[in-house]
Amino acid sequence: MSVKEKLSALGLTLPTAAAPVAAYVPAVKSGNLVFTAGQLPVIDGKLVKEGKVGSDVTAEDAKDLAQICALNALAAISLVADLDQIERVVRVGGFVNCAPSFIAIPGVVNGASELLIKVFGDVNGKHARTAVGVGELPLNAPVEIEIVVQLKNQL
Repeated sequence: MSVKEKLSALGLTLPTAAAPVAAYVPAVKSGNLVFTAGQLPVIDGKLVKEGKVGSDVTAEDAKDLAQICALNALAAISLVADLDQIERVVRVGGFVNCAPSFIAIPGVVNGASELLIKVFGDVNGKHARTAVGVGELPLNAPVEIEIVVQLKNQL
């Protein structure tokens, strides 16, 4: 089953890759690795929600936003590689714009991680990860996700 078919089975659609908001590209392929820029929870060019997790945005909503970020990361990867050539997810970096007392940061980033595991499976979807709480994110986004994937070796 293709990545797009797996997403469809989950009731999701691969979005159009978001345009960069500064001087960078959405994804870079180096050898058989693809690195994405940080992806915000943007749908159709608009930030879905703004604010700090734990005061303006609930942890549950932020987890859903992290999933949107992961979908946007897959869209960014599709600009430089065939998604069906992804062999495994190597790493996820998650950044949560959180209120000072908010500490449930890993649970928010699970929104991205759980989606990638559903799409790529327990073996190829599980990854190394960083989940960091930060004081601010671009555009006052509640969450930002970046991923690194390994592509299948091609002859």
